[in-house]
Amino acid sequence: MAPIGQIVNPTSGNDALARARQRASLVPDCLVEAKRIANTVIAGWHGRRKRGIGENFWQFRPYTEGESLSRIDWRRSARDDHTYIRDREWEAAHTIWLWADMSPSMMYKSTFGNASKEGRALVIMLALAEILARSGERIGCPGVMEPIAARNAAERLATALMHAPLSGGLPDTAMIRGWSELVLIGDFLDDARAVMARIAPLARRGLRGHVIEIADPAEELFPYDGRTEFTDPETGSKLTSGRAEHVREAYTRAYLDRRDDLGQALRHMGWTFVSHRTDHLASEALVAVHMYLSGMPARMTQGERA
Repeated sequence: MAPIGQIVNPTSGNDALARARQRASLVPDCLVEAKRIANTVIAGWHGRRKRGIGENFWQFRPYTEGESLSRIDWRRSARDDHTYIRDREWEAAHTIWLWADMSPSMMYKSTFGNASKEGRALVIMLALAEILARSGERIGCPGVMEPIAARNAAERLATALMHAPLSGGLPDTAMIRGWSELVLIGDFLDDARAVMARIAPLARRGLRGHVIEIADPAEELFPYDGRTEFTDPETGSKLTSGRAEHVREAYTRAYLDRRDDLGQALRHMGWTFVSHRTDHLASEALVAVHMYLSGMPARMTQGERA
């Protein structure tokens, strides 16, 4: 729930049309920002750091009898008395599905945040698409765009998002086949058990997943005093607190407990979890999930905050 007056509460009809137009107008600016951020993150992560077919050099190793002579690196071998093979790094394109929550609660932006949750989610999503496309990966978005392997995948995803119907909740993943990875970006404000009830079946299907929680600083810090009216952006229901500061401690504890429960449950089933606040740089969350997708441990602390 968010303070009234800081969120538009679209319901249906004209409101839904206005909401769709608002998102469509937001996407181009998010794409520009996503490309700028992507350029600050090192691309080319999809080599899996083992020997195999690929273009990138991995290591020199001693030649063993029976290997092809064409693989010998004669220049390196001339340096000493050994004969060396030049190994290349194994590379293979994978399918990465990207999804960002576009429900009404994502429109929230307090005076403490640098962007709305929706805007930040779109930037991270499109920046990931840009980096992954440069690495040769296949990029898709459930219910919005079939997987493609193209240098302009981020632009094509942005175009598809501009024309996609509004939807809330986790996406339909029935179309995801075979070995794939799924990146889910949203605020995940429901009870952790309810979220896991929807995510756990995906893990049982063998999908490797990464969850990025987007939070406005006001949602975490609860900086409200005195009489404050809150409204639920999903249902429009209202709640008035006569002394908001009196519930701050209980609220903060419940909010952080929900995050900890969700993160622990996700890690228990083999998924990763990154929490990101909109008053931080988008590149922080991008680097964290980029490391996870690379198969490297992200150096995060206190709930893997980004």
